[in-house]
Amino acid sequence: MGAAAQRAEAENEEWAGVTPDAARRLVGAAVAAFAERGYHATTTRDIAGRAGMSPAALYIHYKTKEELLYRISGIGHEKALRIMGAAAEAEGSATERLADAVRTFARWHAEHHTTARVIQYELQALGADHYAEVTDLRRRTDRLLRGIIQDGADSGEFRVDDVPGTTLAVLSLCVDVARWFSADGPRTPDEVGALYADLVLRMVGARATPAPAAEEPAPATDKTG
Repeated sequence: MGAAAQRAEAENEEWAGVTPDAARRLVGAAVAAFAERGYHATTTRDIAGRAGMSPAALYIHYKTKEELLYRISGIGHEKALRIMGAAAEAEGSATERLADAVRTFARWHAEHHTTARVIQYELQALGADHYAEVTDLRRRTDRLLRGIIQDGADSGEFRVDDVPGTTLAVLSLCVDVARWFSADGPRTPDEVGALYADLVLRMVGARATPAPAAEEPAPATDKTG
């Protein structure tokens, strides 16, 4: 499957829960427009045109442009919360859980970089009530990651003096993937996820799993006796 086809498949999967089809098309069109022009420079006419619809048709599904941004932001932040929740609740050491959380979180920001840019960098355009809902999702995601890092610090797996500050640094590192990632670039989303997981484990001073000890050679048998 080519890169363009993979991107289209990922986008269809991303908005699969948005119905009916017209509402889903509008969400996809809004993401593309907001990412390209910015929220404030985008008009409802721009969005409707990208979706192949009239401006009047847009208002059947979304009363305002801000409501579209809220829908996009909610879906994206709920996905981030699920990613972090799955890692936090998984079996395994803090090192394993942190690596899984970062790998998946960074990979999502690469694979869905257009959506991620919108939800991460247009947050301030939300109305007060919608902003409060979305920032609550962000705080819950932060708490889950902080819990993993705190577990590692408490168990001695990590060398971390400032857990909240380290949590912020890890989240910022992953979120920034959406700013620079290009589907035509040299790295795949999987490669980005693997790289960032390794970088973050180094950041927190995670102890490497010790290699199995080499067996000592058996003493030579004296056959001269």
